[in-house]
Amino acid sequence: MSNQPYEGYDPYQQPQQQPGPQQWGYDEQQYATQQWQGQTWETQTHAPVPPAAETAYLQPQSYERPYAPEQPQPQQPQHAYAAAQAPASAPAPAGSDQGYGPATVAGNARITDAQRARLEGRSPIIEPGMQPALLTALLGLLLAVTAQVSTYALVVPLVALQAVTAAGWFRLNGMWPARQGIALAFLGGVTADVAVLVAGRDQAPTAILGPLGVWVLLTLVLQLRSHADPDTRMYGLMATVASSALAIIATGYLGADTDAVTVGAAAVAVAVLARALPLPTPASVVVALLAATGAGIAVGGMTGVGTHGALIGVAAGVCALIGHRVASYDYPSRFVHFTAGVALPLAAAAPVIWILH
Repeated sequence: MSNQPYEGYDPYQQPQQQPGPQQWGYDEQQYATQQWQGQTWETQTHAPVPPAAETAYLQPQSYERPYAPEQPQPQQPQHAYAAAQAPASAPAPAGSDQGYGPATVAGNARITDAQRARLEGRSPIIEPGMQPALLTALLGLLLAVTAQVSTYALVVPLVALQAVTAAGWFRLNGMWPARQGIALAFLGGVTADVAVLVAGRDQAPTAILGPLGVWVLLTLVLQLRSHADPDTRMYGLMATVASSALAIIATGYLGADTDAVTVGAAAVAVAVLARALPLPTPASVVVALLAATGAGIAVGGMTGVGTHGALIGVAAGVCALIGHRVASYDYPSRFVHFTAGVALPLAAAAPVIWILH
């Protein structure tokens, strides 16, 4: 037995040649190829192994993961977000930089675009764009036209608005699928619609606020019966109450005067289209408000509202921009843009139109 100390296994060290014609099945050309492949495998994530001549001692190698000596890594801000999402099953070694996870073959877990934007110092806001704005304008024009036809004709686009509002709000809050919550919020809006149709416009405040209070109480009862953890129940409670409230207050289009509905819906349509123009944000906001005011004056002159249409127009435009901004929050998906991005500007303007009619 040899008394020499154990020096570990070096995958880059050429095996010693034995006397005889056979040299472990390798010639020099084959070994050179193998050594070149070994040194260039995943060079971006593994530090190179120092030559054997410069190393006094090397640890035994594991067949599960290549050996890499612990070396301080340079700080790379563009990859900082990847370390924040390192899998919990692969903790960083003791004493290493806590901003980076260990090198793995599978890579780190995927992070959302909003998380990446925040870690890179960018804004997580993406506006819906022109296509959702066109749909908002179309739905607003349907509300404006059907309001002049009859109350029951107005119910058709209003119910569509309430359905899209309920679905978009849950998806905007990252709760999907949430069929029960969406159905509950939508049912609250339909209940308020029926209450206004039965009671009439004169009793609209009671017909709208009554279902709103009932639905808040109903949501509380349902959440108390849930077996989820307290944080999840609270989050679901707030999302359901907000979605139900938005769907119910959209019934304000039924409670307001028909001419005021026409003026306000037209103002929202024009404001959202102007907001979607490729302009700087401050200029776009100013143009949208001016467009809403102009639409209120123009449509007010064609109806019985008169100059009061300017006030309704600018107020509806402000609410529409608020709804547009909410639908742009936190890197929303395409589905959010085509639901919440379409419905929130109109739903947010409904109570103002109802109050100012």
